[in-house]
Amino acid sequence: MKLVIKDLTKTYKNGVKAIDNLTIEIGTGMFGLLGPNGAGKSSLMRTIATLQSPDSGSITFGDISVIEDNMSLRKVLGYLPQSFGVYPKMSAEDLLDYFATLKGVSNKKERKNIVKEVLEITNLYDVRRKDVAGYSGGMKQRFGIAQLLLNNPKLIIVDEPTAGLDPAERHRFLNVLREVGTNTTVIFSTHIVEDVKELCNEMAILNGGKILKHTTPQEATKEIENTIWTKVISRDELEENEKNFTILSSNYNQDNTLNIRVHASEKPSDDFESASPQLDDVYFIALKQDELDVA
Repeated sequence: MKLVIKDLTKTYKNGVKAIDNLTIEIGTGMFGLLGPNGAGKSSLMRTIATLQSPDSGSITFGDISVIEDNMSLRKVLGYLPQSFGVYPKMSAEDLLDYFATLKGVSNKKERKNIVKEVLEITNLYDVRRKDVAGYSGGMKQRFGIAQLLLNNPKLIIVDEPTAGLDPAERHRFLNVLREVGTNTTVIFSTHIVEDVKELCNEMAILNGGKILKHTTPQEATKEIENTIWTKVISRDELEENEKNFTILSSNYNQDNTLNIRVHASEKPSDDFESASPQLDDVYFIALKQDELDVA
């Protein structure tokens, strides 16, 4: 099933245009929505999830007209917001049973089976009797995936799910998401390029409520082959290099020198070396181009 968004706009009362005439089609599989904080990712996620109405435009998922018939979408939707609360003093098992009841699973045996299944998928079965409030950040996020799987969703939306997780928890969480994202449409919103590179078969870069680029991670890096250059400079030389070149990123070396990455169609000068393109480069190029277009 395809999610089709056409000419979507949303301006808040304070005048901020969070979604700006946005059009995109998203198919089955893991879709990465990449953008800096404040790019409009959460506004778009909330609008697709029927938590707020757009000013204009349309959203369809298969044969469901999302804006006109939000209840039909909610039946096939699994949503994990940026932060979600959990009931204190309730075990994961009991809380999931309660959520399953709210989602319309009235048969007790059926509920028990589906709760067991989602706990196993998210690797939480061994800690099912522990209070969710006492879970670590990563376990809470996996519990978030467990609760959204209860209604066997066809569309899954996860908003900034790995922010604040340590590397081990992030890895566990991504593995769970990878497993559930094979036969459904999963929109994964993040500002972490690494998440998209590891997980998504398709991606878009969003900024200022607009889609800057819609591609695949492989195609995106292929497009900028032979245009990424690197050299080592001292900290004092950074300002001068910023004036002369399009610096995408700069990282400190152990000796306090800087390794700069530059985007240019030809070798900028003799002291540069060619570098393999990375998804980070694609992201920074798109944002820098957008900056120039706005200016």
